Order: sequence, then structure tokens, then C-alpha cells
Amino acid sequence: MAAPDRERSPRKRDRDGAFEFEPHHCFACGELNEHGMHLELHTDPTGSWLETTLAQKFQGWDSIAHGGIVCTLLDEVMAWSVIGRGTWGMTARFAVQWRKPVPTGRSIRAEGRVTEEKRRLFRTEGRVVDPESGEVYATAEATFVAVPPAELERLKARYSWRRLADDAPSDATGQGDER
Repeated sequence: MAAPDRERSPRKRDRDGAFEFEPHHCFACGELNEHGMHLELHTDPTGSWLETTLAQKFQGWDSIAHGGIVCTLLDEVMAWSVIGRGTWGMTARFAVQWRKPVPTGRSIRAEGRVTEEKRRLFRTEGRVVDPESGEVYATAEATFVAVPPAELERLKARYSWRRLADDAPSDATGQGDER
């Protein structure tokens, strides 16, 4: 098997600067999952975001995204907002409000941010919007529990997480990680 292509794992930023990790099999953000969504997430200490166009294979009703897929988008951006704070967490509670059906075949944006941090608990908010009009399709709130320090170190080793020079570009294109 060929070695993973490091260019496929975009650089990210957290409260301590830029980092990257090896390609992996996460259904949402992993590059190596042949059935996955291959989401390109962006993160920094203020939050996380992505823009994507959901393919028809992710629909529930005709041309409408399946609710579980929308929940995946929201869970992912809220989880990455926790990573932007310098730790990794597991979803402990998740609630979503549907405002309008999320379309497939059109660009959408998902955003997440930490609203409260208490010891190992992170409360987060997320939303899915039309990137052109700002129309809100769905919102969510979640609580994440940070993994213990020893588990964080194990996960960083497992995914070959590494800190980059602070002046390095924050994505693989060299364009930076701008909103």
C-alpha cells in the first residue's frame, strides 16, 4: 500500500498555531474512507466551518439532504470547534432544530463554535446556512466532553498529529485558512 499523500490532509489552526495530521478514515472528514463525505473543514480558536455541495447520494426525500447527513455536518463543525481550542472531545449531547429543508446539489455552509468551556465540558452551537443569502436551514447545540490528557496524547500519536511552524500556510493550497 502506498504511503498517504500528506498534501491531502489540510493544515489547520488552533489556539497554539498551525497543525496537520495523517489522512484517516473518518466518515465525515477522512480522506481515506471510500464511502465518506470527504469534508474539507477549517478551524481556528474562534470556530470551525466548511462549505460543500451535498451529492444526491446523501438525499432523503427528492433533492433534500437526509437529516442524518445534516446532523453529521453539524456534529463535525462543532467537534472541530473544540479541536480549535486545543483538545479533542466526544459528543455527549446533541440537539438540532430544523428551519428549512437542506438542498442537495447546491452549495451550503456549516459553522460551529464553542459557547462555553468548563473544565472538560464544551458547549457548542452550530448552523447550516445558504452561503449566498445567509438563510438558516438548521441549528444545533451540543455538549462535548474533552478526552483525558493521556487519551489526547494517544490520539495525537495515532493520527501523527504534528505542530507546524507558526508562519506556515494553514491549508494545503498555501492560500491560508480564511473565512
